[in-house]
Amino acid sequence: MTALTLSTSGAATLRADALVVGVAKSAGSKAGGLVLAPGAEAVDKAFDGKLATVLETLGASGAEGEVTKLPAPSGFKAPVVLAVGLGPVPAKDGSYDAEALRRAAGSAARALSGSKKAGFALPTESAEDAGAVAEGALLGAYAFTAYQGGENKLAPKDAKSGNGAKQPLAEVVLLGAKPRDKALKAAAERAVAVTEEINRARDLINTPPNDLYPESFAAVATAAGKEHGIKVQVLDEKALVKGGFGGLLGVGQGSTHGPRLVRLAYTHPKAEKTLALVGKGITYDSGGISLKPAGHNETMKCDMSGAAAVFAAVVAASRLGLRVNVTGWLALAENMPSGNATRPGDVLRMYSGKTVEVLNTDAEGRLVLGDALTRASEEKPDAIVDVATLTGAMVLALGNRTFGIMANDDAFRTSIHEIAEEVGEASWPMPLPADLRKGMDSPTADIANMGERMGGGLVAGLFLKEFVGEGIAWAHLDIAGPAFHEGAPYGYTPKGGTGSAVRTLVRLAERTAAGDLG
Repeated sequence: MTALTLSTSGAATLRADALVVGVAKSAGSKAGGLVLAPGAEAVDKAFDGKLATVLETLGASGAEGEVTKLPAPSGFKAPVVLAVGLGPVPAKDGSYDAEALRRAAGSAARALSGSKKAGFALPTESAEDAGAVAEGALLGAYAFTAYQGGENKLAPKDAKSGNGAKQPLAEVVLLGAKPRDKALKAAAERAVAVTEEINRARDLINTPPNDLYPESFAAVATAAGKEHGIKVQVLDEKALVKGGFGGLLGVGQGSTHGPRLVRLAYTHPKAEKTLALVGKGITYDSGGISLKPAGHNETMKCDMSGAAAVFAAVVAASRLGLRVNVTGWLALAENMPSGNATRPGDVLRMYSGKTVEVLNTDAEGRLVLGDALTRASEEKPDAIVDVATLTGAMVLALGNRTFGIMANDDAFRTSIHEIAEEVGEASWPMPLPADLRKGMDSPTADIANMGERMGGGLVAGLFLKEFVGEGIAWAHLDIAGPAFHEGAPYGYTPKGGTGSAVRTLVRLAERTAAGDLG
């Protein structure tokens, strides 16, 4: 893991491989111009006030995520200055929003992979700004290298990994820290806890399905529980059969790796509220008998991203010592085709007692979530949030970077949306139209697992709503778009698993602990 250090050193005296400063686009003229962000003063002074001019000569424009490197001025301990673009200069008060700082720090950290230490002299005028820079840098420095760089006795000890990838930046130093600034120190500690758990979620999502399956995922959760004082209960196949968890069993019965339902419970002695978080954990999704077509299977190790997010959020809540009880439910199964697999036309009896006619075995996430939502509801939490890579329809509706939010309570949905936007996770509130429910009527069972094709993401939300306990505020986050990034990295977002929704869930827990959600 990349280390985070707060330093009182000046930019010129820090011994590091590089010094990061921010630049932005001026909105003052049509042609624009480069503006130095707060934090770059010492470097600019060493360039006789001409740093912006030098950077423009090198082609820098201040565009978001743009990186320009140049030799450090004489007398600086760091040999390189890296200028990273923040985008347009803020029109209002001149202060940069947290997400702009996160993305810039992430871009800089990625550009410095292979380096041991870098000083970040980006705007940190407030503890919030410092926390954003720390988050962005620590997330941007992430790399999944567990399966790279097999032993090569002929290679030098400092060789790159097998595919030529460099190791992530080893240490991030935030410059300008005040030794007695408790708020700044708290922001840094929070950033470390949250980003380490996001990166843990990313590792799980990126792990190949031959190594991550329900039992091994449950083992990871159990080990983390022991480390962080979280009570963990794992229901194996026998316990699921005894409990009547027909959804989980039906989805998992086609695989040699049996399903699991994992309950994680973080409790605080002074907590007044309880949140239940439910995550879809399909460790590999072939589609089952309703087999996915060629070209749609290769990334299906990411279908447990919801469970990874829930797991990470519960651990982060424990590490932060939040004054709220948080229970996480990981609905884990592997969806495979075999002679034992559930068939289209089969009827499953869910944990709630409701029967479901399975019309498409590739609509499996809602089945495992249905069981987990009912079980979570039995404990009467104040609110339930489920997270799932649930539907391709949501990707068609909102694209690859935005998740949808559905809920049985408009105010709760609005709160989740505001929280997501606050922490920098793109989201959009979606409706649950009552007229779409009729499409799931079944002549054989209480409900079918498929309805109308149009509005499929909303249909899935309506299905889940059937399994939420009466009187409990519930929200459903469909993260099918942003959970796994297949394109080139940008900002602090890597290629592969992203850890989508973790920050939203953690901030929800913080707000609940503070009594801000009623």
